[in-house]
Amino acid sequence: MTQHLEGDWLELSTTSGGTIRVLKSAHPRARRLRLTVTPKGARVSYPHGTHPAQVSAFLRSHVDWLEKKLDELNLVTKPLPPLRLGYATEFPLRGETTLLDWAEGPYPKVEPYEGGLTLVIPRPHTRALPVARGLLASYFETLIRRDVARWMAGYVPQLGLAPTALRIRSMKSLWGSLDTRDRINLDLALALAPPAALRYVLAHELCHLKVRSHSPRFWTQVEHLFPEWREQRDWLRQNGAILKAELDRLVADVAD
Repeated sequence: MTQHLEGDWLELSTTSGGTIRVLKSAHPRARRLRLTVTPKGARVSYPHGTHPAQVSAFLRSHVDWLEKKLDELNLVTKPLPPLRLGYATEFPLRGETTLLDWAEGPYPKVEPYEGGLTLVIPRPHTRALPVARGLLASYFETLIRRDVARWMAGYVPQLGLAPTALRIRSMKSLWGSLDTRDRINLDLALALAPPAALRYVLAHELCHLKVRSHSPRFWTQVEHLFPEWREQRDWLRQNGAILKAELDRLVADVAD
């Protein structure tokens, strides 16, 4: 891999002969180097004062991962239809194709039915779209919390450990994380995935309560807690880009 500096961008030549452009950004509150990939491209952020050679070495160590993630995002080739008031659309929910339609009513709410959801929006419609996005974000979070509560009842006794809190939000490149205060963060887009994929991410983050790294001991713990983890990890790798794109068009900035 060779590296060329171009303004605020780094150009990386990969072993497969491709070129990747990475936006570089010094961040005043950054504590470590961080690489993220979104539909807008790749970005490396780092604390002020980080030596350029350290940034270069960090990117070299992640170039294969970076190329793979960008390839996954390229699978989303057809723009998704925007969410429009009064226009029905389809989207994935819990791994199943779901119809989203609209109705008028006295107060805003989501009404689920077999195979679909109805967004009930009162008149006037001056802020209908932001209200609709907020309703969907809240509904997706409720689905995740319901599933997680059920699974945690079995997992916590097995582990002998529990997270201090559960936070659900839109995450640009991750599916989940465990912070230094033992709080689990889950991506809101997991509401769109099959429940087994959500369950894998939960089990993964719970196992970090015992092992913070991705060492063999960690994966042994994951295997014990959720034996089907490989299949679900692969499913997310293959379908994750479209899920995140779907979430973005449905809730936009509401979940950030």
